[in-house]
Amino acid sequence: MHISRTNSDELNAVIRLSIEKSDYEATVNETLKDYRKKANMPGFRKGMVPAGLIKKMYGKAVLAEEINKLLSGELTRYINDENLQILGEPLPNETEQKPIDFQHDENFEFVFDLGISPAIDIDFKMTGKLPYYEITIDEEMINNQVEAFQNRFGSYVDAEVSTEKDNLIGSVRQLDENGAILEGGIQVEDAQVSLQMVKAKKSRTTLLGKKAGDVVIFDPKKAFENDHYLKQVLKIDDAQAESLKSDFELTVAAVNTFVPAELNEEMFKKALGGVTDVTTVEQFKEKIAEDLKVNLSYSSEYRFLVDTKEALVNYVGMKLPEEFLKRWLVYSNENISREQVEEEFGHFVKDLEWTLIKNRLAKDNQLQVTEADVVALAKETALMQFRQYGMFNVPDDYLDNYAKSILKNEEERHRLIEKKSESMILDFVKVNAELDVKTVTQKAFDDLFEK
Repeated sequence: MHISRTNSDELNAVIRLSIEKSDYEATVNETLKDYRKKANMPGFRKGMVPAGLIKKMYGKAVLAEEINKLLSGELTRYINDENLQILGEPLPNETEQKPIDFQHDENFEFVFDLGISPAIDIDFKMTGKLPYYEITIDEEMINNQVEAFQNRFGSYVDAEVSTEKDNLIGSVRQLDENGAILEGGIQVEDAQVSLQMVKAKKSRTTLLGKKAGDVVIFDPKKAFENDHYLKQVLKIDDAQAESLKSDFELTVAAVNTFVPAELNEEMFKKALGGVTDVTTVEQFKEKIAEDLKVNLSYSSEYRFLVDTKEALVNYVGMKLPEEFLKRWLVYSNENISREQVEEEFGHFVKDLEWTLIKNRLAKDNQLQVTEADVVALAKETALMQFRQYGMFNVPDDYLDNYAKSILKNEEERHRLIEKKSESMILDFVKVNAELDVKTVTQKAFDDLFEK
């Protein structure tokens, strides 16, 4: 067996690997002997089938399997021994690879193209300052969060007369063209009409100032903000909503008005997941500010990731074996055409460049994600999910079990590993690069993504 490499340029190479009869003959013969011992064939006792017949039946397949094993193993060994940093996987050379004939050939030659990963050298003293944005927490943000909590834990109470933020509760009945109740028409006895969802000025005027016992005629198709809400109120399907063209009679049974929750200890406890040491509005706002700081830090980290990726990719300015990569993408994805690859190649290159930079930083600085890291991140993810549903005091054993269930999903496990790895890379960059820390408002921060 012989293997050699020719470098076409810094990013492309050709490997030639020859396999001779002496490399595989003994193994193939042993395999065929084993086949003969186990063969059950009509007309022959077990183990007594002629060797020639066994070779004729299975020889080609056994030879092909052994050649492929030798080929795969030798390629892998050579790439590792030579410490070649390749992209994708070796591809059969399109011009020099001759057809392989396992039926007649005894010696075989294979020619493969390699895409070589470019050298990456990062000197953070030369990358320039990396921007890091810290979002200020102002009184308006805190007050908006207070109001959001009040609305979340508020409730509807009976009111005398409907206003723009109220709900009308009652029965609705479809009318015919003469204004009479349509026989067999749409009827809902417990309908709830939110005036906030009424977009038509005329309809809103008609529904304002109503009290229990009043009867109102209106066209819900014109009145409501969208067909989704129309279907919800009238309990109808898409087809009915689309073709609906008639007035309805609403008989008001009650008027509900929304009252935000009072700022008291009971509400503080609900909003903060059972926290009991917050007793005043000032303390409540302080706690909100703390939580906002944590949440906004995630936004800052995301923006830092965006800016770091751009800065390091531009700094490295790497060249890639683009033609090889396009071939490899088509070769390794049977559902992707060359045209699709050409169209999306720019996005692929950007992701690949950042991946190569991450991998280099991780390897050079021993930034490895451990199983403990992944489990801890899974628990953090689980806890955040529970908090979205208002569950703050989740028992540890329940949290552990839920985290384990997350990690059973290989796709989710991989996502968490990548997330942790990226986080470790960013932490490393913060320590080693010079940061340009900027304090900005939420609006100014949001505007960064519009540029």
